[in-house]
Amino acid sequence: MTKQPSSLPLFALRLKKARERLGISQMELGVKAGIDEFSASARINQYERGKHTPDFSTACSLANVLKMPTAYFYTEDESLAELIVIYGQLKAVEKKMLYVFAESLIPSS
Repeated sequence: MTKQPSSLPLFALRLKKARERLGISQMELGVKAGIDEFSASARINQYERGKHTPDFSTACSLANVLKMPTAYFYTEDESLAELIVIYGQLKAVEKKMLYVFAESLIPSS
C-alpha cells in the first residue's frame, strides 16, 4: 500500500520527526531554542502543525538544538534529507573525504 502524502508543510513534518528522534518535548525544544518558556510549547506545536513557519533565524536555533543541519528542514528530496543528516554527523575530515568521493562520482567531460 502506498503511503499518502501528508498535507502538512515539509518544515512541519521534518521538525516533528527530528524532535521525536531526539526524544524531547515541544516545551524543551522551544526553551532550548530561546523561545520564552510561557509560549515555547504552543509555538513549537504551531510549527509542527504547519499553522506557522519560523523565520530562518529561529529555524537555525531549532536545528542547532536538534543537532540537525538547517538544510534538512527545507530540502524536498527525502534521500537528500537523509544524506544531510548523515553529513551533519561527520567530523570535518570525514566531510572532506565525502566531498572528494562525491566529486569522483561525477563523470569527466
